[in-house]
Amino acid sequence: MTTKKPRTIRELRASGYQVLPIREEMRRNLVRKLRSAEQLFSGIVGYEDSVVPQIQNAILAGQDIILLGERGQAKSRIIRALVTLLDEETPVVAGCEINDNPFNPVCRACRDQVAEHGDMVEIAWLPREERYGEKLATPDISVADLIGEVDPIRVAEGRYLSDELTIHYGLIPRTNRGVFAINELPDMAERIQVGLFNLMEERDIQIKGYRVRLPLDMYVVATANPEDYTNRGRIITPLKDRYGAHIRTHYPKSIEEEVTIVDQERADFGNIEAMVVVPQFMKEIIAEFTALARRSTDINQRSGVSVRVSIANLETVVSNALRRAIVNGEDRCAPRISDLPAILSSTTGKLEMESVEEGREPRIVDDLTRKAVLNIFGRYFTPREFDPLVERFTTGLVVETGNEIPSAQYASKLKELEGIKPALAKLHADGSPAETASALEFILEGLHLNRRLNRDKVEGRFRYHS
Repeated sequence: MTTKKPRTIRELRASGYQVLPIREEMRRNLVRKLRSAEQLFSGIVGYEDSVVPQIQNAILAGQDIILLGERGQAKSRIIRALVTLLDEETPVVAGCEINDNPFNPVCRACRDQVAEHGDMVEIAWLPREERYGEKLATPDISVADLIGEVDPIRVAEGRYLSDELTIHYGLIPRTNRGVFAINELPDMAERIQVGLFNLMEERDIQIKGYRVRLPLDMYVVATANPEDYTNRGRIITPLKDRYGAHIRTHYPKSIEEEVTIVDQERADFGNIEAMVVVPQFMKEIIAEFTALARRSTDINQRSGVSVRVSIANLETVVSNALRRAIVNGEDRCAPRISDLPAILSSTTGKLEMESVEEGREPRIVDDLTRKAVLNIFGRYFTPREFDPLVERFTTGLVVETGNEIPSAQYASKLKELEGIKPALAKLHADGSPAETASALEFILEGLHLNRRLNRDKVEGRFRYHS
Protein backbone atom coordinates (compact mmCIF):
# COMPACT_ATOMS: atom_id res chain seq x y z
CA MET A 1 0.00 0.00 0.00
CA THR A 2 1.49 3.32 -1.08
CA THR A 3 1.52 6.27 1.30
CA LYS A 4 -0.24 9.35 0.03
CA LYS A 5 2.07 12.30 -0.42
CA PRO A 6 1.33 15.45 1.56
CA ARG A 7 -0.37 18.06 -0.61
CA THR A 8 -0.44 21.06 1.73
CA ILE A 9 2.01 22.61 4.15
CA ARG A 10 -0.18 21.34 7.00
CA GLU A 11 0.00 17.74 5.77
CA LEU A 12 3.74 18.07 5.21
CA ARG A 13 4.25 19.38 8.73
CA ALA A 14 2.08 16.62 10.18
CA SER A 15 4.10 13.97 8.34
CA GLY A 16 7.24 15.01 10.19
CA TYR A 17 9.11 15.67 6.93
CA GLN A 18 12.32 17.67 7.35
CA VAL A 19 13.51 19.99 4.60
CA LEU A 20 17.31 20.04 4.70
CA PRO A 21 19.60 22.68 3.16
CA ILE A 22 20.97 21.32 -0.09
CA ARG A 23 24.49 20.83 1.27
CA GLU A 24 23.19 18.73 4.14
CA GLU A 25 20.94 16.80 1.76
CA MET A 26 23.84 15.98 -0.58
CA ARG A 27 26.12 15.17 2.32
CA ARG A 28 23.57 12.77 3.85
CA ASN A 29 23.01 10.96 0.55
CA LEU A 30 26.76 10.74 -0.11
CA VAL A 31 27.34 9.20 3.32
CA ARG A 32 24.62 6.65 2.59
CA LYS A 33 26.22 5.76 -0.78
CA LEU A 34 29.68 5.44 0.77
CA ARG A 35 28.42 3.15 3.53
CA SER A 36 26.66 0.90 1.04
CA ALA A 37 29.65 0.97 -1.38
CA GLU A 38 27.34 2.30 -4.07
CA GLN A 39 28.95 3.73 -7.23
CA LEU A 40 28.94 7.51 -7.11
CA PHE A 41 29.44 8.41 -10.77
CA SER A 42 28.14 5.86 -13.25
CA GLY A 43 30.11 5.72 -16.50
CA ILE A 44 33.10 7.72 -15.20
CA VAL A 45 36.31 5.74 -15.81
CA GLY A 46 39.80 6.36 -14.42
CA TYR A 47 38.94 8.83 -11.65
CA GLU A 48 38.39 6.32 -8.84
CA ASP A 49 41.64 7.17 -7.04
CA SER A 50 42.07 10.78 -8.11
CA VAL A 51 39.11 13.02 -8.92
CA VAL A 52 36.28 11.14 -7.20
CA PRO A 53 37.82 11.21 -3.67
CA GLN A 54 38.38 14.97 -4.00
CA ILE A 55 34.76 15.51 -5.02
CA GLN A 56 33.62 13.42 -2.08
CA ASN A 57 35.75 15.52 0.26
CA ALA A 58 34.30 18.73 -1.14
CA ILE A 59 30.71 17.55 -0.71
CA LEU A 60 31.36 16.30 2.82
CA ALA A 61 32.86 19.71 3.59
CA GLY A 62 29.97 21.56 1.95
CA GLN A 63 32.30 23.30 -0.50
CA ASP A 64 31.45 24.62 -3.97
CA ILE A 65 33.56 23.03 -6.71
CA ILE A 66 35.41 24.18 -9.81
CA LEU A 67 36.65 21.41 -12.12
CA LEU A 68 39.82 22.30 -14.03
CA GLY A 69 40.59 20.27 -17.12
CA GLU A 70 41.05 20.20 -20.87
CA ARG A 71 38.21 19.28 -23.18
CA GLY A 72 36.90 15.74 -23.17
CA GLN A 73 37.68 14.95 -19.51
CA ALA A 74 34.07 14.24 -18.42
CA LYS A 75 33.70 17.49 -16.48
CA SER A 76 30.12 18.10 -17.61
CA ARG A 77 29.17 14.48 -17.00
CA ILE A 78 30.50 14.65 -13.44
CA ILE A 79 28.60 17.86 -12.72
CA ARG A 80 25.33 16.46 -14.05
CA ALA A 81 25.85 13.30 -11.99
CA LEU A 82 25.88 15.39 -8.81
CA VAL A 83 22.09 15.47 -9.12
CA THR A 84 22.06 11.81 -8.05
CA LEU A 85 23.10 13.02 -4.58
CA LEU A 86 19.79 14.84 -4.21
CA ASP A 87 16.63 13.26 -2.82
CA GLU A 88 14.40 11.73 -5.48
CA GLU A 89 11.78 14.41 -4.79
CA THR A 90 11.58 17.48 -2.64
CA PRO A 91 8.54 19.55 -1.59
CA VAL A 92 8.16 23.08 -2.97
CA VAL A 93 5.43 25.70 -2.80
CA ALA A 94 3.12 24.88 -5.70
CA GLY A 95 3.54 27.29 -8.62
CA CYS A 96 6.63 28.99 -7.16
CA GLU A 97 9.14 30.15 -9.78
CA ILE A 98 12.12 29.57 -7.50
CA ASN A 99 11.20 26.27 -5.81
CA ASP A 100 10.58 27.76 -2.37
CA ASN A 101 10.89 25.67 0.77
CA PRO A 102 7.27 25.36 2.07
CA PHE A 103 8.46 25.89 5.66
CA ASN A 104 10.57 28.95 4.84
CA PRO A 105 9.54 30.70 1.59
CA VAL A 106 11.82 33.52 0.44
CA CYS A 107 10.07 35.05 -2.59
CA ARG A 108 7.46 37.74 -2.09
CA ALA A 109 4.66 35.87 -3.88
CA CYS A 110 5.04 32.79 -1.66
CA ARG A 111 5.35 34.82 1.53
CA ASP A 112 2.13 36.64 0.66
CA GLN A 113 0.42 33.34 -0.10
CA VAL A 114 1.46 31.84 3.23
CA ALA A 115 0.42 35.00 5.06
CA GLU A 116 -3.05 34.77 3.51
CA HIS A 117 -3.72 31.01 3.56
CA GLY A 118 -1.32 29.71 6.21
CA ASP A 119 -0.72 25.98 6.29
CA MET A 120 -3.38 25.35 3.66
CA VAL A 121 -1.01 26.52 0.91
CA GLU A 122 -0.57 23.73 -1.63
CA ILE A 123 2.78 22.09 -2.24
CA ALA A 124 4.22 20.17 -5.19
CA TRP A 125 6.92 17.51 -5.33
CA LEU A 126 9.90 18.46 -7.52
CA PRO A 127 11.93 15.54 -9.00
CA ARG A 128 15.68 15.83 -8.65
CA GLU A 129 16.22 15.98 -12.42
CA GLU A 130 14.47 19.36 -12.39
CA ARG A 131 16.73 20.70 -9.66
CA TYR A 132 19.67 21.17 -12.01
CA GLY A 133 20.51 24.31 -13.95
CA GLU A 134 23.41 24.82 -16.33
CA LYS A 135 24.72 27.74 -18.31
CA LEU A 136 27.51 27.75 -20.87
CA ALA A 137 29.50 30.89 -20.21
CA THR A 138 29.71 33.15 -23.26
CA PRO A 139 30.79 36.81 -23.51
CA ASP A 140 27.23 37.93 -24.27
CA ILE A 141 25.66 36.59 -21.06
CA SER A 142 23.86 39.33 -19.15
CA VAL A 143 22.98 39.77 -15.48
CA ALA A 144 19.34 39.45 -16.54
CA ASP A 145 20.01 35.96 -17.96
CA LEU A 146 21.51 34.69 -14.73
CA ILE A 147 19.86 36.68 -11.98
CA GLY A 148 16.78 38.50 -13.28
CA GLU A 149 15.25 41.60 -14.80
CA VAL A 150 12.23 43.83 -14.48
CA ASP A 151 9.33 42.33 -16.45
CA PRO A 152 7.83 45.16 -18.59
CA ILE A 153 4.54 43.26 -18.92
CA ARG A 154 4.08 43.24 -15.17
CA VAL A 155 4.88 46.95 -15.06
CA ALA A 156 2.29 47.55 -17.78
CA GLU A 157 -0.24 45.71 -15.64
CA GLY A 158 0.11 48.49 -13.08
CA ARG A 159 2.84 47.36 -10.69
CA TYR A 160 5.51 49.78 -9.48
CA LEU A 161 9.08 49.34 -10.65
CA SER A 162 10.15 49.00 -7.02
CA ASP A 163 7.68 46.16 -6.45
CA GLU A 164 9.48 42.85 -6.03
CA LEU A 165 6.69 41.14 -7.94
CA THR A 166 7.75 42.91 -11.14
CA ILE A 167 10.91 40.79 -11.25
CA HIS A 168 11.32 38.07 -13.88
CA TYR A 169 13.77 35.66 -12.30
CA GLY A 170 16.84 34.45 -14.17
CA LEU A 171 18.34 30.99 -14.35
CA ILE A 172 20.09 31.12 -10.97
CA PRO A 173 17.01 31.85 -8.80
CA ARG A 174 15.04 29.29 -10.79
CA THR A 175 17.60 26.68 -9.72
CA ASN A 176 17.09 27.51 -6.03
CA ARG A 177 17.46 24.40 -3.83
CA GLY A 178 19.34 22.65 -6.62
CA VAL A 179 22.71 22.35 -8.34
CA PHE A 180 23.74 25.23 -10.60
CA ALA A 181 26.64 24.79 -13.05
CA ILE A 182 28.61 27.28 -15.13
CA ASN A 183 30.55 25.67 -17.96
CA GLU A 184 33.76 27.41 -19.14
CA LEU A 185 33.63 30.06 -16.42
CA PRO A 186 36.61 32.11 -17.77
CA ASP A 187 34.57 33.02 -20.86
CA MET A 188 32.12 34.96 -18.73
CA ALA A 189 32.62 38.73 -18.73
CA GLU A 190 34.24 40.09 -15.56
CA ARG A 191 31.28 42.31 -14.73
CA ILE A 192 29.04 39.23 -14.72
CA GLN A 193 31.53 37.33 -12.56
CA VAL A 194 31.25 40.16 -10.03
CA GLY A 195 27.52 39.55 -9.95
CA LEU A 196 28.18 36.04 -8.61
CA PHE A 197 30.00 37.23 -5.48
CA ASN A 198 26.96 37.32 -3.23
CA LEU A 199 25.71 33.98 -4.56
CA MET A 200 28.99 32.28 -3.69
CA GLU A 201 29.54 33.72 -0.23
CA GLU A 202 26.48 35.37 1.27
CA ARG A 203 24.14 32.98 -0.56
CA ASP A 204 21.85 35.69 -1.87
CA ILE A 205 21.37 37.76 -5.02
CA GLN A 206 20.50 41.39 -5.74
CA ILE A 207 18.43 42.45 -8.75
CA LYS A 208 18.71 45.75 -10.66
CA GLY A 209 19.74 47.71 -7.59
CA TYR A 210 16.39 47.17 -5.86
CA ARG A 211 16.34 46.13 -2.24
CA VAL A 212 15.49 42.57 -3.13
CA ARG A 213 17.36 39.99 -1.12
CA LEU A 214 16.84 36.34 -1.96
CA PRO A 215 18.75 33.98 0.36
CA LEU A 216 19.10 31.17 -2.14
CA ASP A 217 20.03 27.63 -1.18
CA MET A 218 22.26 26.29 -3.96
CA TYR A 219 25.24 24.11 -4.68
CA VAL A 220 27.42 25.93 -7.22
CA VAL A 221 29.88 24.18 -9.54
CA ALA A 222 31.89 25.39 -12.53
CA THR A 223 34.33 24.14 -15.15
CA ALA A 224 37.36 25.82 -16.69
CA ASN A 225 40.34 25.09 -18.91
CA PRO A 226 43.51 25.27 -16.78
CA GLU A 227 45.18 27.59 -19.28
CA ASP A 228 42.38 30.13 -19.04
CA TYR A 229 42.21 29.69 -15.29
CA THR A 230 45.87 30.09 -14.37
CA ASN A 231 47.68 31.88 -17.17
CA ARG A 232 45.35 34.43 -18.69
CA GLY A 233 43.79 35.63 -15.46
CA ARG A 234 40.29 35.46 -16.92
CA ILE A 235 38.63 34.47 -13.67
CA ILE A 236 38.75 37.36 -11.25
CA THR A 237 40.62 36.53 -8.06
CA PRO A 238 37.78 37.15 -5.54
CA LEU A 239 35.58 34.69 -7.43
CA LYS A 240 38.33 32.03 -7.44
CA ASP A 241 38.61 32.48 -3.71
CA ARG A 242 34.92 31.70 -3.21
CA TYR A 243 35.19 28.20 -4.68
CA GLY A 244 36.09 25.89 -1.82
CA ALA A 245 37.50 23.03 -3.90
CA HIS A 246 39.59 23.34 -7.08
CA ILE A 247 39.79 19.86 -8.58
CA ARG A 248 42.03 18.93 -11.52
CA THR A 249 40.67 16.36 -13.98
CA HIS A 250 42.87 14.38 -16.36
CA TYR A 251 42.88 12.13 -19.40
CA PRO A 252 42.92 8.32 -19.03
CA LYS A 253 46.21 7.21 -17.54
CA SER A 254 46.34 3.88 -19.38
CA ILE A 255 45.40 2.35 -22.71
CA GLU A 256 42.98 0.04 -20.90
CA GLU A 257 41.05 2.96 -19.40
CA GLU A 258 40.82 4.69 -22.75
CA VAL A 259 39.56 1.50 -24.42
CA THR A 260 36.93 1.08 -21.70
CA ILE A 261 35.66 4.61 -22.29
CA VAL A 262 35.60 4.15 -26.07
CA ASP A 263 33.66 0.89 -25.76
CA GLN A 264 31.20 2.64 -23.48
CA GLU A 265 30.68 5.77 -25.58
CA ARG A 266 30.93 4.77 -29.24
CA ALA A 267 27.78 4.77 -31.35
CA ASP A 268 25.77 1.55 -31.36
CA PHE A 269 23.34 0.94 -34.20
CA GLY A 270 21.58 -2.11 -32.82
CA ASN A 271 21.03 -5.02 -35.19
CA ILE A 272 23.77 -4.07 -37.62
CA GLU A 273 26.30 -4.37 -34.77
CA ALA A 274 25.93 -8.15 -35.03
CA MET A 275 28.04 -7.92 -38.20
CA VAL A 276 30.88 -6.11 -36.46
CA VAL A 277 33.68 -7.55 -34.37
CA VAL A 278 36.41 -5.17 -33.22
CA PRO A 279 39.67 -6.94 -32.30
CA GLN A 280 41.17 -5.79 -29.01
CA PHE A 281 44.45 -4.82 -30.68
CA MET A 282 42.60 -2.43 -33.02
CA LYS A 283 40.98 -0.71 -30.04
CA GLU A 284 44.40 -0.44 -28.42
CA ILE A 285 45.91 1.07 -31.57
CA ILE A 286 43.18 3.73 -31.63
CA ALA A 287 43.76 4.48 -27.94
CA GLU A 288 47.55 4.54 -28.36
CA PHE A 289 47.19 6.98 -31.26
CA THR A 290 45.37 9.41 -28.95
CA ALA A 291 47.91 8.91 -26.17
CA LEU A 292 50.74 9.71 -28.59
CA ALA A 293 48.89 12.79 -29.81
CA ARG A 294 48.74 14.04 -26.21
CA ARG A 295 52.54 13.94 -26.08
CA SER A 296 53.25 15.19 -29.59
CA THR A 297 55.12 18.46 -29.99
CA ASP A 298 53.34 18.95 -33.33
CA ILE A 299 49.99 19.31 -31.55
CA ASN A 300 48.89 22.20 -29.36
CA GLN A 301 48.62 20.61 -25.92
CA ARG A 302 47.06 23.66 -24.25
CA SER A 303 43.66 22.84 -25.71
CA GLY A 304 44.06 19.12 -25.05
CA VAL A 305 43.36 15.98 -27.09
CA SER A 306 39.92 14.78 -26.14
CA VAL A 307 38.82 11.19 -25.61
CA ARG A 308 36.35 12.05 -28.37
CA VAL A 309 39.28 11.59 -30.77
CA SER A 310 39.48 7.91 -29.81
CA ILE A 311 35.71 7.49 -29.92
CA ALA A 312 35.33 9.11 -33.34
CA ASN A 313 38.32 7.22 -34.78
CA LEU A 314 37.02 3.84 -33.67
CA GLU A 315 33.61 4.66 -35.10
CA THR A 316 35.31 5.61 -38.39
CA VAL A 317 37.34 2.42 -38.81
CA VAL A 318 34.30 0.33 -37.87
CA SER A 319 32.25 2.18 -40.49
CA ASN A 320 34.93 1.62 -43.11
CA ALA A 321 34.99 -2.10 -42.31
CA LEU A 322 31.19 -2.26 -42.38
CA ARG A 323 31.07 -0.56 -45.78
CA ARG A 324 33.58 -3.09 -47.14
CA ALA A 325 31.55 -6.02 -45.83
CA ILE A 326 28.35 -4.68 -47.38
CA VAL A 327 30.00 -4.10 -50.77
CA ASN A 328 31.61 -7.55 -50.75
CA GLY A 329 28.47 -9.32 -49.55
CA GLU A 330 30.10 -10.50 -46.30
CA ASP A 331 28.10 -11.21 -43.15
CA ARG A 332 30.97 -10.34 -40.79
CA CYS A 333 33.47 -7.49 -40.68
CA ALA A 334 36.42 -6.39 -38.57
CA PRO A 335 38.50 -3.20 -38.81
CA ARG A 336 41.99 -3.66 -40.24
CA ILE A 337 45.25 -1.74 -40.44
CA SER A 338 44.28 -0.75 -43.99
CA ASP A 339 41.21 1.00 -42.54
CA LEU A 340 43.34 3.35 -40.41
CA PRO A 341 43.92 6.00 -43.14
CA ALA A 342 40.18 6.74 -42.86
CA ILE A 343 40.71 8.31 -39.40
CA LEU A 344 42.17 11.43 -41.02
CA SER A 345 38.66 12.86 -41.43
CA SER A 346 37.67 12.18 -37.82
CA THR A 347 40.97 13.39 -36.34
CA THR A 348 42.00 16.65 -37.92
CA GLY A 349 39.01 18.66 -36.78
CA LYS A 350 39.69 17.69 -33.16
CA LEU A 351 43.39 18.54 -33.03
CA GLU A 352 45.00 21.97 -33.04
CA MET A 353 48.34 21.81 -34.82
CA GLU A 354 51.27 23.96 -33.72
CA SER A 355 52.06 24.70 -37.37
CA VAL A 356 49.58 25.70 -40.06
CA GLU A 357 51.84 24.50 -42.87
CA GLU A 358 49.76 23.29 -45.82
CA GLY A 359 49.49 19.51 -45.99
CA ARG A 360 51.16 18.93 -42.63
CA GLU A 361 48.15 17.45 -40.85
CA PRO A 362 47.96 14.22 -42.95
CA ARG A 363 51.68 13.63 -42.39
CA ILE A 364 51.33 14.06 -38.62
CA VAL A 365 48.32 11.74 -38.46
CA ASP A 366 50.12 9.12 -40.57
CA ASP A 367 53.23 9.33 -38.40
CA LEU A 368 51.22 8.94 -35.20
CA THR A 369 49.32 6.00 -36.70
CA ARG A 370 52.51 4.14 -37.57
CA LYS A 371 53.96 4.75 -34.08
CA ALA A 372 50.73 3.50 -32.50
CA VAL A 373 50.77 0.29 -34.55
CA LEU A 374 54.46 -0.27 -33.72
CA ASN A 375 53.88 0.24 -29.98
CA ILE A 376 50.87 -2.07 -29.78
CA PHE A 377 52.62 -4.73 -31.86
CA GLY A 378 55.39 -4.60 -29.25
CA ARG A 379 52.85 -5.33 -26.50
CA TYR A 380 51.92 -8.61 -28.16
CA PHE A 381 55.02 -9.84 -29.98
CA THR A 382 58.75 -9.65 -30.50
CA PRO A 383 59.94 -9.61 -34.14
CA ARG A 384 62.10 -12.72 -33.54
CA GLU A 385 58.93 -14.78 -33.03
CA PHE A 386 58.30 -14.48 -36.76
CA ASP A 387 61.67 -15.64 -38.09
CA PRO A 388 60.10 -18.66 -39.92
CA LEU A 389 57.50 -16.38 -41.49
CA VAL A 390 60.11 -13.82 -42.56
CA GLU A 391 62.12 -16.66 -44.05
CA ARG A 392 59.14 -17.57 -46.27
CA PHE A 393 59.18 -14.04 -47.68
CA THR A 394 62.87 -14.39 -48.58
CA THR A 395 61.89 -17.28 -50.86
CA GLY A 396 59.60 -15.04 -52.89
CA LEU A 397 56.33 -14.86 -50.93
CA VAL A 398 54.34 -11.65 -51.50
CA VAL A 399 51.15 -10.74 -49.61
CA GLU A 400 48.86 -7.99 -50.82
CA THR A 401 46.53 -6.12 -48.46
CA GLY A 402 44.00 -3.36 -48.89
CA ASN A 403 40.83 -2.02 -47.35
CA GLU A 404 38.68 -3.28 -50.25
CA ILE A 405 40.01 -6.85 -50.39
CA PRO A 406 37.46 -9.46 -49.21
CA SER A 407 38.33 -11.27 -45.98
CA ALA A 408 38.19 -14.70 -47.63
CA GLN A 409 41.14 -13.73 -49.83
CA TYR A 410 43.33 -13.42 -46.72
CA ALA A 411 42.22 -16.76 -45.35
CA SER A 412 43.34 -18.47 -48.55
CA LYS A 413 46.91 -17.23 -47.92
CA LEU A 414 47.27 -18.80 -44.47
CA LYS A 415 48.74 -22.10 -45.67
CA GLU A 416 51.66 -20.15 -47.20
CA LEU A 417 52.41 -18.26 -43.97
CA GLU A 418 54.79 -20.40 -41.98
CA GLY A 419 54.20 -20.45 -38.21
CA ILE A 420 51.56 -17.72 -38.09
CA LYS A 421 48.82 -19.72 -36.38
CA PRO A 422 50.19 -19.29 -32.81
CA ALA A 423 50.26 -15.53 -33.39
CA LEU A 424 46.66 -15.56 -34.63
CA ALA A 425 45.66 -17.49 -31.52
CA LYS A 426 47.37 -14.92 -29.30
CA LEU A 427 45.28 -12.24 -31.02
CA HIS A 428 42.11 -14.36 -30.57
CA ALA A 429 41.71 -14.26 -34.35
CA ASP A 430 41.25 -17.94 -35.06
CA GLY A 431 37.54 -17.52 -35.77
CA SER A 432 35.94 -15.72 -38.70
CA PRO A 433 37.75 -14.73 -41.93
CA ALA A 434 37.21 -11.06 -41.01
CA GLU A 435 39.12 -11.46 -37.73
CA THR A 436 41.85 -13.45 -39.49
CA ALA A 437 42.28 -10.73 -42.13
CA SER A 438 42.54 -8.04 -39.44
CA ALA A 439 45.13 -9.96 -37.44
CA LEU A 440 47.17 -10.82 -40.54
CA GLU A 441 47.39 -7.16 -41.57
CA PHE A 442 48.44 -6.22 -38.03
CA ILE A 443 51.25 -8.80 -38.02
CA LEU A 444 52.51 -7.85 -41.46
CA GLU A 445 52.49 -4.13 -40.69
CA GLY A 446 54.21 -4.76 -37.34
CA LEU A 447 56.99 -6.68 -39.10
CA HIS A 448 57.31 -3.91 -41.67
CA LEU A 449 57.59 -1.21 -38.97
CA ASN A 450 60.21 -3.36 -37.22
CA ARG A 451 62.16 -3.44 -40.50
CA ARG A 452 61.69 -7.15 -41.03
CA LEU A 453 59.59 -6.77 -44.21
CA ASN A 454 59.42 -4.26 -47.01
CA ARG A 455 56.16 -2.70 -48.11
CA ASP A 456 55.23 -1.06 -51.41
CA LYS A 457 52.08 0.89 -52.16
CA VAL A 458 50.58 0.00 -55.53
CA GLU A 459 47.24 1.38 -56.73
CA GLY A 460 45.86 1.88 -53.23
CA ARG A 461 47.01 -1.52 -52.00
CA PHE A 462 50.06 -2.61 -50.01
CA ARG A 463 52.46 -5.39 -51.00
CA TYR A 464 54.61 -6.95 -48.29
CA HIS A 465 57.76 -8.69 -49.47
CA SER A 466 61.32 -9.43 -48.47
